[in-house]
Amino acid sequence: MKILGIDLGTTNSAIAVADEAPARAIPVMQVVGPGEIAERSSLPSFLLLPSEHEVPSAQLQLPWSGPMRYAVGTFARERGAELPHRLVSSAKSWLCNPSIDRTAQVLPFRGAQRELDKEMEGGERVSPVNASARYLAHLRAAWDDANPDDPADEQEVLLTVPASFDPVARELTVVAAREAGFDKVTLLEEPQAAFYAYLAARGDAWRKDLSPGDIVLVCDVGGGTTDFSLIEVAQEEGALSLERIAVGDHILLGGDNMDLALAAIAGKQITDAGKTLDAMQQRALVHACRGAKEKLLGDKPPKSVPISILGRGSKLIGGTMKAEVTREQAEAMLVEGFFPTVGADAKAERRRTVGLREMGLPYAHDPAITRHLAEFIGRFGRMPSAVLFNGGVMKATKLQQRITDLLRTWAGRDVKVLGGSDLDLAVALGAAHYGQVRRGKGVRIRGGTARAYYIGIESAMPAIPGFAPPLKALCVAPQGLEEGSTVELPDDELGLIVGETSNFRFFAAATRKDDGPGTLIDADAPGLAELDPVEKLVAADGERKAGDLVPVRLEAHVTEVGTLELWCVARDGRGRWKLEYSVRERE
Repeated sequence: MKILGIDLGTTNSAIAVADEAPARAIPVMQVVGPGEIAERSSLPSFLLLPSEHEVPSAQLQLPWSGPMRYAVGTFARERGAELPHRLVSSAKSWLCNPSIDRTAQVLPFRGAQRELDKEMEGGERVSPVNASARYLAHLRAAWDDANPDDPADEQEVLLTVPASFDPVARELTVVAAREAGFDKVTLLEEPQAAFYAYLAARGDAWRKDLSPGDIVLVCDVGGGTTDFSLIEVAQEEGALSLERIAVGDHILLGGDNMDLALAAIAGKQITDAGKTLDAMQQRALVHACRGAKEKLLGDKPPKSVPISILGRGSKLIGGTMKAEVTREQAEAMLVEGFFPTVGADAKAERRRTVGLREMGLPYAHDPAITRHLAEFIGRFGRMPSAVLFNGGVMKATKLQQRITDLLRTWAGRDVKVLGGSDLDLAVALGAAHYGQVRRGKGVRIRGGTARAYYIGIESAMPAIPGFAPPLKALCVAPQGLEEGSTVELPDDELGLIVGETSNFRFFAAATRKDDGPGTLIDADAPGLAELDPVEKLVAADGERKAGDLVPVRLEAHVTEVGTLELWCVARDGRGRWKLEYSVRERE
């Protein structure tokens, strides 16, 4: 059995394989032009849903399919810049957005721009889960076509997720994998995967790079998210060991924000020239600026990059709108705007929001990644002595240098930069290598659950007008609980109402490492963040009737897949109820 490592990325997805040999990336066959297919090193995470007259089905055919009504990958990204109302992007960011029904068909996103309604009329729309499933299904089909004797569903599959993904987003990722034909997957945090790629690339030499007491910052800035983790190097019985000791918040901030920033520069040039941009053209401009960003942040950037978008209506021919973004503008906006020089005590800015807003992505209020980093390090109080970069944004040498310089200034000493593998492929390669580690070939990073998890417990007290009963938070899974582990909580006086639909509230904490199973704290205690509630009809069975309060004890289990299960077990042995997130399968 081979090991497949899959990076389901916000901007690009990739697949790698490992067996007896070291992990290696697998090129992905995809549509790259009208009726043209070719292999590429990764699969752009874009889904194009065109009408027949916009792109004929025959032009989207793949070696393993007939004519297709949609495309994912390179052609979807390129043609989607001209058809933004038919393009799904950043599905992974939508997958972790608690403000929407992530199983509803909301993509491509309209928002409050009603002028798009007519343009999108009649087009297919998909859920974030289904969009993710289509990327995974393409990777599986491409693998199966190239390896007919080793189908993907018979291999060990490691699928990566951000370390900051909450239990709902993790569960939905598993649902997407099943929809794509992967019946069994194991989840792995992306920063850990990047570190595994570093370990694989360095071999035993990593033991010369790092020493006991070193703290490694994994700085992962991708297309849609910024993810920070800290990994500590320790010594046990004369051998070096690794443990992930801290994980940052889920920050929707990355390359997508930078595309919007460059689009603002280009858009101002167009409007200053007396032209106006409608909603469609604004979206097309953002997609066009993605390529400009990659060129202007490259190792040998040009002095400027021209940007053009098509005109609309009867003046389509000759109505192309043009702008230009210079290298100086890009550096001022992208380097100084997103990676400003700040002090070690800096904190990310929070602004007050207006009463009404679009049900879009909950982007971070503060675009300064360096302020988010300073706050993360300050929260955990451990200054890194080494840094490992990951994510497409961090390929830019200027951005790596800015982060490194700041870390050295904050620490007052040298901070080593660890050399990893290709930043576009490191997560997939690291996931495949992790599969080898699970088979006993290499050193394993200890970590378990990235956060401690709690369930809300309502206090029993007499009714008081105008006051809700106090809410406590009971720790059901301590931080660091390993996959495959089960925790039985102390037999507290807890009761479960059966036969009725109840609302269960959940919380998480990344900074309360000392809270053990059964720890009871106030729900507004420092460090607690509320997660999506679970609404569930708890069935009444046997002699029990609706509204009965059944004495229960709690069991928490972290599955081998990496998801959290919580069970209510009747103390009389007559019943077990699983509190799980209600996920509707796509019809």
